[in-house]
Amino acid sequence: MARNVLESLALFLSPFAVYALYLVLRAHYPLEVEHWTRGRVSVMTLIGLSAAVLGLIAINAFAPRGRGVYVPAHVENGVLVPGRFE
Repeated sequence: MARNVLESLALFLSPFAVYALYLVLRAHYPLEVEHWTRGRVSVMTLIGLSAAVLGLIAINAFAPRGRGVYVPAHVENGVLVPGRFE
């Protein structure tokens, strides 16, 4: 669960990190308020949200699936048979 949250958070924050790196490479100080206008932050937020959602969809689509059907634990001939995958 923590892995999914951290991956989504990383995907959401990636546009902000890329923009900060862009400002550094252009020799601008990235913490000045004038570089972080409402429009730019809104666009980066939308890009980050869509990246996080698409990342979750991709993780779910390509995640390895267990093979077989789970048979729960049950009593058979007076003996408890543990659950298993068949």
